Amino acid sequence: MPANLYGPNDHDDLKNTYVVPALMRKFHEGKKEKRSSVEVWGSGNPLREFLHVDDLADACLFLMNGYSDLQFVNIGTGKELSVKELSFLIKRIVGYEGEIVFDPTKPDGTERKLMDVTKLTRLGWTYKIELEEGLRMVFENEFLKKT
Repeated sequence: MPANLYGPNDHDDLKNTYVVPALMRKFHEGKKEKRSSVEVWGSGNPLREFLHVDDLADACLFLMNGYSDLQFVNIGTGKELSVKELSFLIKRIVGYEGEIVFDPTKPDGTERKLMDVTKLTRLGWTYKIELEEGLRMVFENEFLKKT
């Protein structure tokens, strides 16, 4: 079972997307269009865990080559941050200078999504791509190429 994933080729259609590509697109467009603010749905308080898709692929290969139990294995980082912290991190990566406006009338979703990755860690696997590094790679390789 993987954590929330992000990475290359993610869809950024604001009507049907996930938090990372949605925020990247909003801040990137806000910067290009010199908007004074960008709206983020919800309070920003929910906690999320994010895993780069390359780390998921690496974990799957690791498990296919050495795991044969029938029990599920959680794949993630074991680290969480709030949507608010994620928003400010992506804002900085994109270079957007305006304000972030959280809209508490929009849904927050589940309050907390954190994986217990103890089993996978004990088997000898851990993620390699830190969130900031992974977000920067996605932004530079996906969003900057579109403009």
